[in-house]
Amino acid sequence: MKNALISVSDKTGIVELAKKISELGFNIISTGGTAKLLKESGLEVTNVSDLTGFPECLDGRVKTLHPRIHGGLLAMRSNEEHMKQIKELGIDPIDLVVINLYPFRQTISKEGVTFEDAIENIDIGGPTMIRAAAKNWQDVVVLTDPADYDEVIRQLKENGEVDRNTHLRLAYKVFAHTASYDALISNYLAEKLGIEFPDTLTKTFEKQQDLRYGENPHQKAIYYRDLIGIEGTLADAEQLHGKELSYNNISDTDGALSILREFKDEPTIVAVKHATPCGVGSGKTLKEAWTRAYETDPVSIFGGIIASNTRIDRETAEEISKIFIEIVVAPDFDDDAFEILTQKKNIRLLKLATINKPLKDKMEFKRVAGGLLMQERDEKLLGEELTVVTDRKPTEQEMKDMLYAWKIVKHTKSNAIVVAKDGQSLGIGGGQVNRIWATQHALERAGEKVKGAALASDAFFPFDDCVKAAAQAGITCIIQPGGAKNDADSIKACNEAGIAMVFTGMRHFKHS
Repeated sequence: MKNALISVSDKTGIVELAKKISELGFNIISTGGTAKLLKESGLEVTNVSDLTGFPECLDGRVKTLHPRIHGGLLAMRSNEEHMKQIKELGIDPIDLVVINLYPFRQTISKEGVTFEDAIENIDIGGPTMIRAAAKNWQDVVVLTDPADYDEVIRQLKENGEVDRNTHLRLAYKVFAHTASYDALISNYLAEKLGIEFPDTLTKTFEKQQDLRYGENPHQKAIYYRDLIGIEGTLADAEQLHGKELSYNNISDTDGALSILREFKDEPTIVAVKHATPCGVGSGKTLKEAWTRAYETDPVSIFGGIIASNTRIDRETAEEISKIFIEIVVAPDFDDDAFEILTQKKNIRLLKLATINKPLKDKMEFKRVAGGLLMQERDEKLLGEELTVVTDRKPTEQEMKDMLYAWKIVKHTKSNAIVVAKDGQSLGIGGGQVNRIWATQHALERAGEKVKGAALASDAFFPFDDCVKAAAQAGITCIIQPGGAKNDADSIKACNEAGIAMVFTGMRHFKHS
């Protein structure tokens, strides 16, 4: 008779599986709550303690760490010496292992979980057994995922055994599972210890969805999500309507959400195209916010992505529906707004109830050939204090306009210049290889509305040419980090033009 060892935390489908393998002639060995459940279901079960001759101890911490278990898992059937030894020792081979681990991930995801509870949910015996079974993959079938139960039963019924490729695939899943499990534990402990940049870095993600292709049709791609702490991110969104998201959709929507997090005080719409803001508007109503975002650049917004920090209402939906938009992501949609927008077959509507929550993950990564860059997220907005460096101080409204522009320029690809006024971006110039080109682009985009507006620069002005261009266009106030060798020239140019200029003491380069 073959032996099956079953011990699971996630008991999905386990009774049905146990009944089927029992019918196929397997003797079932089990522990704790799993053994109790299977016995209550009418199955004959051998307790691990009866097999080992040793009782569970230390509040169940030690149950399966015994030669009668691990000898049965690790003995290679093709090795005569192995088989002779286990026979002499009275150890029976274990042919099938069904184990999943203590719910460490679920435990640390709970609000208010204690450190002691987290530690108690670190599995020891489970990982040891499945790793042993996976090492002896050619002889032992090891199941860690309920999704694999049916296929294994099918093969056992039809062929009397599980094929070699399935043995190996299931072993692979074991090591992927334990690697992820251990990464969660190490990251949790690093957080508790305040270790931001460990000597070795191991992160774990799970597949969210297969993608048709990457940035271009000839590139393969897939979307992975964090295992914990996804509130406020696209990974936490529910797609209500439209085609599946593409690689570029996901990248661009993430960019839109990063800008939107800067705006919490009033209804705001962010429009993004190719991961770059093309319009930001705020207002007393969401429709007003939409209008202001749309008017920034009615051409570029076509086919773009819209993010709203407020529930989409009917009036706003009617305006959005007048043009082609790829994605709308919002906390929710009114019923009549949803009905209006879903008349467009291909528009993707994403509900992100946690859209206004701050991110839990404070680090970001960039893959480079041969390595990985890791840095703190750029969550700060200003330096220790704003410094007025010109003869004229900005008015209260000018200060408000400058800070609005500053929030946008922070998320615009360098070199970046943003012109804004009255809760509206007027011109956005980003991704240029010199600052004067970015300035000219933003001023040109702003048109006649540029007069009396604020201008923000993500980094200092190396020369006074940007200030002179802004003055000629009608800009009345400028916000920038300061710190250039030629700051005095830019200040002088502002004073001559009557422009108020503020230094933030903090730059916001965004190179990717």
